[in-house]
Amino acid sequence: MYDDINTNISEEYKKYLKSHRRKKSAIRISRIILLIFIFVLWEIAAQKEWIDPFIMSQPSRILETLITMGKDGSLFIHTGVTVYETIVGFVIGTILGTLIAIALWWSDFLASVLDPYLVVLNALPKTALGPIILVWIGGTTKSIIVMALLFSIVVTIINVYTSFRSCDEDKIKLLKTFGANKKQILRKVVLPSGITSIISTLKINVGLSLVGVIVGEFLVSKAGLGYLIIYGGQVFKMDLVMTSVIILAIVAAVLYLSVLWIEKRVLKMM
Repeated sequence: MYDDINTNISEEYKKYLKSHRRKKSAIRISRIILLIFIFVLWEIAAQKEWIDPFIMSQPSRILETLITMGKDGSLFIHTGVTVYETIVGFVIGTILGTLIAIALWWSDFLASVLDPYLVVLNALPKTALGPIILVWIGGTTKSIIVMALLFSIVVTIINVYTSFRSCDEDKIKLLKTFGANKKQILRKVVLPSGITSIISTLKINVGLSLVGVIVGEFLVSKAGLGYLIIYGGQVFKMDLVMTSVIILAIVAAVLYLSVLWIEKRVLKMM
């Protein structure tokens, strides 16, 4: 009888897994179909002149621009510059923000002093600081990386610190009864409990860092996808603008999927 129950449960679980896989496949196929539909409709609308192809461009012209940029190498140069700046700003912002969050958890006095400043910095439009950074640092790649850093670091500090503060107090009290010091509590309880929040922050930061890089490239860069968008708009090459936007969307998707891959690896190790 016990074996029959196990068999029934196993069959039900198999049916669930099969249904779950079918649902995921249906979602993927639907996403692809929707994307194809959008591009086909866009192309037809441009050819029928329902929209102005000069202003809105069209997929066929974007494909031609992509091929041309691929042949002369500019596609890889500008994309590489933007990806490099984003990754550097993202990594520095995440690490530095996490370290500051640890410092705030470590010192209640420091947290109380800096709390209103963090709130103000989080609410402050970071684009307003662009010209100031440009004057302070100069028109270099460093200023663009700093912009990416500004967009991500405050969010990291607030999210990670909030996670640390919400750590299970009973576990902390238990360690204290065994004579654990603050460093041991941080290593054994606080950091492990905050891993999920840190990973969630990575998902937010990768997008914010990319936004910061594009804003920086709008202001100062002579290379990168942000530069191409500004340049294309200035000389009315809308094909170049739309191509750059689509490449930017692909870069954002790849970076986000990379963070998801890291999340899966980390969670498997836990």
